[in-house]
Amino acid sequence: MKELKFISAGKQNDKNTASCCSAEKKNLISEASAIKDTCCCTENSKLPEWITGAAETPVGKACKVSTAWSLADHWGQIKSRTSGFRMKYSVKPGLYAAGNPDKDSDVLVSANYKLSFDILRRSLQGMNVWILVLDTNGINVWCAAGKGTFGTNELVNRVQEVQLNKIVNHNRLIVPQLGAVGVNARSVQKITGFRVCFGPVYAKDIPAYISSGYKKTEEMRTIRFTMADRLILTPMEINPALKKFPLYALIVLLIFGLKPSGIFFRDAWSGGMPFLFLGLISVFAGALATPVLLPFVPFRSFALKGWIAGMLAAFFTIQSSGIIHQGNIILLIVACLFFPLATSYIALQFTGSTTFTGMSGVNKELRAGIPIYITGVAISLILLIVFKLGEWGIL
Repeated sequence: MKELKFISAGKQNDKNTASCCSAEKKNLISEASAIKDTCCCTENSKLPEWITGAAETPVGKACKVSTAWSLADHWGQIKSRTSGFRMKYSVKPGLYAAGNPDKDSDVLVSANYKLSFDILRRSLQGMNVWILVLDTNGINVWCAAGKGTFGTNELVNRVQEVQLNKIVNHNRLIVPQLGAVGVNARSVQKITGFRVCFGPVYAKDIPAYISSGYKKTEEMRTIRFTMADRLILTPMEINPALKKFPLYALIVLLIFGLKPSGIFFRDAWSGGMPFLFLGLISVFAGALATPVLLPFVPFRSFALKGWIAGMLAAFFTIQSSGIIHQGNIILLIVACLFFPLATSYIALQFTGSTTFTGMSGVNKELRAGIPIYITGVAISLILLIVFKLGEWGIL
């Protein structure tokens, strides 16, 4: 089989490729191209379904990608939206081809988080374009722009490394609008000669944007964070919280079951059950109810929104739980103090999933909220100790 040579956008990170590919690196257009059975360093492996071949350029070949999703792509989306799988769901940076692009074809810039890349390529059906993938450490455009990895330096370096000026005869780069916070268009043009055009918010609007002569309508500029959009993101908040729940449950059962003479499981269950239930309610109030009802909960602060949702959830749960019937004011105070704060903290994590919170706002909330959370936990623990000492007849 004839060996394909691709254009490299950067250094090979795979140590196993160093010996067999050292002579080929200058002929590679994208790091992603040096994969599977198209390269000597990946023999006995298989091309992913989304790579369909190679596109010729004056400086080598680029991976040609499918604009349709396979079952593996759909499954990857589910896993990346529901688990930590998203932290390793990435594609290698470099230049890709959708359709049959030539020197006059547009260049679209993307992050190397694979779900972002997949959503982009799916929107390009019937189009002939180049896709320049930046190394954002597997993070989506919005978050990477805030962190600086989807930024001016990376864009400049990637344009230069793939020798884009030799591949296209225009000087236009279409960058996602959500990446604007990280890209200095003037600096990019000054260094590379390429003019940055900030495209629409959503990839699905790219065909209309290009066909209209690179003009954005108001709708294309508008970020719509609908209830459905928010609901899709909630598993990423629920799962991490639930993973910590077994440890929380163990601590609660130990606290309520511990007696001077040993641990009584009956007391642990009867005394701890209301707090276990409140813990679950707090998780879903912060990770599900607050995001879904985001526009309807007062205040701009996510911490305050979460606290309000937590207070309401705790109030109705306490009414139906056994805490009031236990007749202990200390436990009631602990429940009213700790669980709304827990909900607030969980809701605050959702700031990373939204497009209308800036880094400065998030940092401000964290600086104000963390001391309050720590203080609330400390007071709750002290009150529980007082409760146990009273229960044992020491106080």
